[in-house]
Amino acid sequence: MDRTQGQVDPAEPSSGPARVVTLTAGDFTLTVNPVDGSEIEPLRPGSERARPRRRDAAGRAARDTAARPPVLPGAPASARLTPAREEERARLVRLLSHGRSVRLTGPSGSGRSGLLDAVAADCAGVAPDGVVRLSGYGQQQPGELLHALYAAVYEAPDERPLRPDREELLARVREIGAVVLLDDLEMGGAALDELLRATPECAYLLAATPDTKAPSDASHLEEVFLGGLGRAESVEFLEAGVGRALTEEETAWAGDLRFASEGLPLRFVQAAALLRQRDELNGTRGGDEDEEPGVFEERPRDAGFVPLPTLAEGAAPAELLASRVSESARAVLRIACALGGELPHHAHLPALVGDTHADAAVAELLGCGLLTPVGTRYRLASGVARQLEEVGYGDPAAEEARTAARHYAWWTGHASVTPERVAAEADAVLAALAGADVVAAVLLARTAAPAFAASLHWEAWERVLRSGAEAARKAGEVAEQAYFHHELGVLALCEGRLERARAELEASIGLKGALADKRGTVAGRRALALVTDREAAAGAAAVSPPLRLAPPVGGAVAPAAPGPVAALGPAVPVAATGPTVPVALAAPVGPRASEAVTAVVPARRDAPANLAEVFAEPFPMSLKPSPAPALAPPVAARPVAGSRKRSVLLAAAGALTVAALGTVVALAVGSGDEETTPAGPGPKVSSTTPDVPAAGTDTAGEPGGNDSAGDPADPAGSGSGAATEAEPGATTPGEGVDAPTPGVSRGAGAKPSGGGTPSRKPPVVPPKTSPVASPPTTSTSPSSSPSASVTPTATPTPTTSVSAPTATGTGTGT
Repeated sequence: MDRTQGQVDPAEPSSGPARVVTLTAGDFTLTVNPVDGSEIEPLRPGSERARPRRRDAAGRAARDTAARPPVLPGAPASARLTPAREEERARLVRLLSHGRSVRLTGPSGSGRSGLLDAVAADCAGVAPDGVVRLSGYGQQQPGELLHALYAAVYEAPDERPLRPDREELLARVREIGAVVLLDDLEMGGAALDELLRATPECAYLLAATPDTKAPSDASHLEEVFLGGLGRAESVEFLEAGVGRALTEEETAWAGDLRFASEGLPLRFVQAAALLRQRDELNGTRGGDEDEEPGVFEERPRDAGFVPLPTLAEGAAPAELLASRVSESARAVLRIACALGGELPHHAHLPALVGDTHADAAVAELLGCGLLTPVGTRYRLASGVARQLEEVGYGDPAAEEARTAARHYAWWTGHASVTPERVAAEADAVLAALAGADVVAAVLLARTAAPAFAASLHWEAWERVLRSGAEAARKAGEVAEQAYFHHELGVLALCEGRLERARAELEASIGLKGALADKRGTVAGRRALALVTDREAAAGAAAVSPPLRLAPPVGGAVAPAAPGPVAALGPAVPVAATGPTVPVALAAPVGPRASEAVTAVVPARRDAPANLAEVFAEPFPMSLKPSPAPALAPPVAARPVAGSRKRSVLLAAAGALTVAALGTVVALAVGSGDEETTPAGPGPKVSSTTPDVPAAGTDTAGEPGGNDSAGDPADPAGSGSGAATEAEPGATTPGEGVDAPTPGVSRGAGAKPSGGGTPSRKPPVVPPKTSPVASPPTTSTSPSSSPSASVTPTATPTPTTSVSAPTATGTGTGT
């Protein structure tokens, strides 16, 4: 058979029609279409899924057969266990019978797989669901192992394949009671704990190497360690493999080999193969003395006795063993090296090698100890691939991988090949995909992806899709790249990964739009609509309406509202005699309909409810003063309605608002000659009306400053800085002119209203402590506290008007 049989012929008519498979994945119906891409839709109403049923005895027998490697023609019988392994076998069976889970740890080649086979035969009737064999090779997460366990115990009630979602999967595997033999374990820690928690009714026998991550302390696993064989056991094991008693020289050689290989059974299987080959060569040479050696065979020319292998050849025997096998077996070894150690099924070897009898080479290599069973397939034994690559077996790796990729592209796309057969060859297909060129990789991924999806082997499906998308990008195949992104989006949607599904589907829709693929764009938008629906459902279930804090109506003394706070009126009075606070600054914004409102309940009835009420009285937010009655004192001079607690709050808030306070005072100092009575519609106060200035404000109406316009000691208006009181009946220049708005500074060239020169005023220093205003007095006696003056000759003139304690000339309150 020619090697070109593994290549794809586009004109080959035997490929048959496209294989379309419909399956149920969670709450979706998935139609796997190899031509246009998979289509996904929700389950239609009335199409309730039937409960999966457990397999019967016949189904479990078929399951066990499918979980083992294929039986090879002419394969040698497996070697029996040594007495040391028999003791460990009895111990493992006893622990599993009592429902204990065990972790069997041993290095590669220590005989773990053979021991698992013996334990499986003894535990056949221990659990109600029997013995389940699983392979953990390449499995880092427990998800696929749980799906494999579910598929091994349950079968779909109808012909449609079923892959449950995570909730249903966990509910079904929790009911499984079986002895699970998990070989080649590669996970540990939290992942292993998740696997054990999901199946509390199962007893596990986990076979792992010492390099595998250790289980956590909460797993409660029994530990059993496999060591090497002893001297007597190794000699006995070697004699069983050779089929005869060893000579003294061979016994000594076996002892040295045990010391070099730490007694691993795999090394003695290979050593037994070396001794058998040596016996065949020595016996053949005795009868072929008339023939010239080395002409048609790769043997040395000088005839003689073949000695025992050296200790180095016994410890690393792959090169010597490969030189003594058939040419077909060596071609199979080259293919295995090209595929990273993976060996295709023996039915594919005639097409890959070009020899009709190449399928028998697998049994030959297995008897030599160069192959080992892994799950449902064979691969190169531990250390064999490295030893063969060092002597040139990996040189034609690129050509061998390309040949294998083209062969698998033809085989996986054939209509007569079931998805289950493709899933059993998943590791070899993925290895060929990784080593092939981009053109062959795109072709193989395009044909193998639908088969993996239909076989429910979704880990392999995802891996082949990602490899195909990368190969299509490198090859410039936009249509194939759009197909792979679409399939990745559908897969992520089935597994509940909505963000990944949206990203992949949007990338696919963009590529298909560039290609004007209307049918593919519609399929992608349908899947994207399902993603949007799932996101909306998940968001509605997970996100609650935002909370808003609303202060109670009526200030600090108002009771807490039981429900949402209603909109406030035009103004909320702070006190009975105080000014009003505008609604625009005090009223909170009403909540929207979709928001929940939480009313703020003050801790004490006499404390302010929020910062707005704290700053409303001493620091009004409105720039223009509100009209007030004639006898009402300014806001700053009015006594605080609260008690000592209000003063403490004002002192704490003063540190935060010192910048704003300084700005207001500075603007008031620069306001010049203004009349003391604010302009407005209210009644005006004459000069004979007693004024009650605020604390820290002089009689001229300037807070903390001096006005030289009416100073008799300074007729020129030079502003000597002496503080004077207004005389009765005196009128100030600028009377009748509206007072400037506080907070608006004059320009550089503006003059005072009286026409005098602007006075130089000392800088205003803010008080270090919070001043406490004293209540005004209405006494007819003259003021007895004179004002401080810079000029020593200037003395204050007592008047008969009613006055409050004046501020010092320095601007600090007394």
